[in-house]
Amino acid sequence: MAVGSVNNSSAFTAYANYASSSAKLGQSMNRLSTGQKSAMDDGAGVGISERMRAQARGTSMARQNVENSISALQTADGWMQRVNDILSRMSELTIEAKDGTMATTDITNIQAEFTALREEVGTIVSGRAKFNGTDLLNGFSVSTQVGADSGQTITVKVNTLTAVAASLSALSVDGTTAISVLVSAVNIVAEARASAGGLQSRLDNTRAGLLTYEDNIRAAESKIRDVDMARESSEMMKQNILSQVGTSILAQANQQTQSVLKLVG
Repeated sequence: MAVGSVNNSSAFTAYANYASSSAKLGQSMNRLSTGQKSAMDDGAGVGISERMRAQARGTSMARQNVENSISALQTADGWMQRVNDILSRMSELTIEAKDGTMATTDITNIQAEFTALREEVGTIVSGRAKFNGTDLLNGFSVSTQVGADSGQTITVKVNTLTAVAASLSALSVDGTTAISVLVSAVNIVAEARASAGGLQSRLDNTRAGLLTYEDNIRAAESKIRDVDMARESSEMMKQNILSQVGTSILAQANQQTQSVLKLVG
């Protein structure tokens, strides 16, 4: 809006106030439209906010890593349960084969099932039990990042069951050591499941901690970066009124100048 062409201090003062109100009105509208403070509003706060955002995002990804590791352990436990079931059935067959009333044909039939189960254990351990293409029961051990900072890792592993498969490879259902070999195999699987279960519990606690940390840091970041919508709305209304008043006053000041010019003329 043009200011009068003569030296009019009232007009200049009105224009300065109008310009200030208009600028503040624009800033308020920008804050309300984005919902966040800009670097111009709070440079230091924005810097802190961005670091917090990076931490929150890193924590979120670490939590995803933890969840994937838990899933891998759960998958491994599912396969170990299957191995347990097979070993239990093999133990039953071994005891059944030691029934003195069994005929040779009966023992042969029992041995056929026993052999099939024995081979199934070997197949599961050697490669069928996988997670995302990686063997789980044949030396699974990975380092997983479980935090947003360097060095925050946990080794996720499952005890290998290759010794179990090897001990069964030539076992006969009516062999003299069959029962003791199977008992030993069951113990190895039980130990592996206990170890994986303890690790899963640890990871579950880690996941809960990461979730709490992420929630807290996002809340803290929000307090620094987010605009107080109620307060900013009130400020916008105030500046809008001042801008309108300034426009009116500036028009009146210019009008007074023009009246003086007419009288002089």
